Amino acid sequence: MAGRILVVDDDPMNVKLVETALAKDEYEIITAGDGKTALKMAEEHNPDVILLDVMMPEMDGFEVCSRLRKKPATAHKPIMMLTALNTVEERIKGFDAGADDYLPKPFAPTELQARVKVLFRRAAPVHVEKEIKEAKIIAVFSLRGGVGISSLAANLAAGLTQLWSQPCVLVDLALNAGQSALMFNLPFRRSWENLAVIPPAEIDIHVLDDVLLQHSSDTHILASSPRPEQNELIDGEKVTRVLSLLSKEYNYLVLDLPHDFHDTTIAGLDLAHEILLVLTPDLASVRSTVCALDVFNTLEYDPQKIRLVLNWTFQRNGLPRKDIEAAVKHPIDFVIPFAPEPFVMAINLGKPTVIDNPKSPLGALYEDFAFILSKENNMKERPQFPSDAWERTVSRLKQRQQKG
Repeated sequence: MAGRILVVDDDPMNVKLVETALAKDEYEIITAGDGKTALKMAEEHNPDVILLDVMMPEMDGFEVCSRLRKKPATAHKPIMMLTALNTVEERIKGFDAGADDYLPKPFAPTELQARVKVLFRRAAPVHVEKEIKEAKIIAVFSLRGGVGISSLAANLAAGLTQLWSQPCVLVDLALNAGQSALMFNLPFRRSWENLAVIPPAEIDIHVLDDVLLQHSSDTHILASSPRPEQNELIDGEKVTRVLSLLSKEYNYLVLDLPHDFHDTTIAGLDLAHEILLVLTPDLASVRSTVCALDVFNTLEYDPQKIRLVLNWTFQRNGLPRKDIEAAVKHPIDFVIPFAPEPFVMAINLGKPTVIDNPKSPLGALYEDFAFILSKENNMKERPQFPSDAWERTVSRLKQRQQKG
């Protein structure tokens, strides 16, 4: 038997459609016609995956999902909302309730089959003997909001994962308003909130592995808490402990930082091997960049680990690059060109460009960034099994070298 699925829907025809779509994979299908029965069957039959309708009498799917998340036996079971409701508001409501995925009706049978397989992979325990590593930590930072911190961090983390065929961890330290999970269309089912009440000394790698979200690209995410009040329990000591533990298990950590110098932010900056300081071509952003550089100097950070990234978030009338460099007294290392459509689509659909369209100019640019920011030993040696991302990036590098 391939696995057990609980299908919850008050319409027998919808249940039949799901059963038919999944029949070839030989799942054991159990069904419930209302929320109360679903909660009972989930506890009694221990399904591997739950497909949950929203529009049901007495107790809707959002409430059922929320209650399942509060029960120890089903707190971490993969749940997919399968419903005719498909507005952005409804999708967010579903994710807030604890759903892992959201598929609108009517659905294509092949898409349902593929998504269910992904849910089973997420649920499967992974027993891998990991070598001791020392991660390269890359912090993405700005004192000014709206400059594209989260988008750059998400694409960089996904790019590193795809380049080296090893999971990179994206750590969301924008604790009050972080959106890293949404950047990958993942629910805030596990987050910093799960670590809030645990003393730093009691946090180990097994606890962290249980808290990390895993995207289908194999990028891992430590998401911010959806409940801001929980963030008050996260301090610099806890952040240092978490990053130190993750550094021994993964090759790369990317930190999505907030626009402040709180102790949690400083903890991330202190441990970072490189800091990407992001700005846009306007006076306010330039001023905030000068302020950030002044603080970095006070903290005695090595100037060599600070790289400026200029993000052209508007099409024209931006300050010239040379004028910006003169004002901040620091060279600009990377430039992200104006590209509103892929940027907006990536945010709204939860698909970073480097994953959704890696061969596009913007996707290629993010892959190149990831390669340039990689560990020196990774860049010098050809992997035993090169990834498609590695092949594309190295090919572009050779072409640029040949052009002089």
